[in-house]
Amino acid sequence: MNNFIVAVDGPAGSGKSTISKLVAEKYKLTYLDTGAMYRMVAFYSLEKGVNLDNPREVELMLENIKIDIEGDKFILNGVDVSNEIRTLRVTSIVSKTASIKAVREKLVELQREISNGKRVILDGRDIGTVVFPNAHLKVFLVASPEERAKRRLKEYEEKGIKSDYESVLDSIKERDRLDSTREESPLKKADDAIEVDTSFLSIEEVSDKISALIRERI
Repeated sequence: MNNFIVAVDGPAGSGKSTISKLVAEKYKLTYLDTGAMYRMVAFYSLEKGVNLDNPREVELMLENIKIDIEGDKFILNGVDVSNEIRTLRVTSIVSKTASIKAVREKLVELQREISNGKRVILDGRDIGTVVFPNAHLKVFLVASPEERAKRRLKEYEEKGIKSDYESVLDSIKERDRLDSTREESPLKKADDAIEVDTSFLSIEEVSDKISALIRERI
């Protein structure tokens, strides 16, 4: 099957990226981290002082931004910003950035373009509902806010990013609220998505569950 789309959605810290990377490697799928794409736009807006409430400034920003993904590296206008886009500073505005219609339209178009004719696994908030509503497999990962905060804090520590549990937990809860209530493509489980609660499962156990679902469809 030349074209095969796996859509993995879920809230921040539910394990989407980690699991998607493992599954992509196992089945030789192209992995596309859509959340990182929105983070790159958010980072650029901070660096350039873009007023996200000003449609003209947003329009100009989108004209001047070039996003590339090279393996595990996220390249913004020729510069590797892989670590910079994961900071709390960026996290605090990424939901607002992703709620802007013009931003979503540009990135959804890019996501579809990159995925065209390929075997791809994408993770995000609206992959199964908006980007690829006809995906061959839709998975919706969930986990408690507390468990997701622990994971995100560990991720920060591994990257040398200073933070604390309460700040990360508050950020997770606020991100959930913003993602679920935004007008443009809110976080929502597709009617035909299969929900997997990762709270008490190891990475390998979640990967095995999704692998079994893929095997049923390939």
